[in-house]
Amino acid sequence: MKCKIKDISINYEVIGSGKPIIMIHGYHVDHRLMTGCMEPVFNNRDGYKRIYIDLPGMGKTKGENWIINSDIMLDILINFIEKVIPNENFLLAGESYGGYLARGIVHKMKDRVDGLFLLCPVIIADFKKRNLPAHIILKRDDELLSQLEPSDAKGFSSMQVVQSKEIWDRYREEILSGIRLADNDFLLNLQQNGYAFSFDVDRMNEKFNKPTLILLGRQDSTVGYKDAWSILDNYPRATFAVLDRAGHNLQIEQRELFNSLVNEWLERVNEA
Repeated sequence: MKCKIKDISINYEVIGSGKPIIMIHGYHVDHRLMTGCMEPVFNNRDGYKRIYIDLPGMGKTKGENWIINSDIMLDILINFIEKVIPNENFLLAGESYGGYLARGIVHKMKDRVDGLFLLCPVIIADFKKRNLPAHIILKRDDELLSQLEPSDAKGFSSMQVVQSKEIWDRYREEILSGIRLADNDFLLNLQQNGYAFSFDVDRMNEKFNKPTLILLGRQDSTVGYKDAWSILDNYPRATFAVLDRAGHNLQIEQRELFNSLVNEWLERVNEA
């Protein structure tokens, strides 16, 4: 599906009907990262309208020269929400950079957000200022790596903490497929010139008192896990979990725990 915002056509996919959930992927990837991990959760759950977006410069949404910073990216997302689900309350799920943008949405329109899920979210925009563990591989599969193209093996090894055929298959289908579509020049320009919001997204006038889930990988060398503790007080109803045997692609490496914790978050949303 397409949604026109100014001169860009936002690509998005809608699955199911009911309570809207806006799903926001991270940097370089596309909506398939979110469909891959979230759709299995809804196999036995009705009543949710899952809205998966391709951010500008990623997936099938073209980047434009006027999108020079994350403030503009956030405005595009808010306009998208107003067009696709006008006047409706909704749930938010954001991964990595999508978790940064999701907090921006909460900052701007908190009253319409009934629940928040942050998956390995960017907390500190400046990579050099993040508190990160060194990259480590806990389970290496040399036989698998030998069968891959060298560039694929290098990329897979640089991200994954746990290596297996099953994890590679999901990495290829849900992550690498999006990375290959990314407009790298557009993303590099935004990253170098306007990745951080112009405002402090985590300085909130009021706490966000709706059910929240914050999932982090203990071995995540991209955004880390320690910095996220600093935002926990903003979310009195948050479950905060740091999972061992999980890097930045926690949703693939800890599939069962991921499914269980997301299901429990949805139960809390339903109760509220």
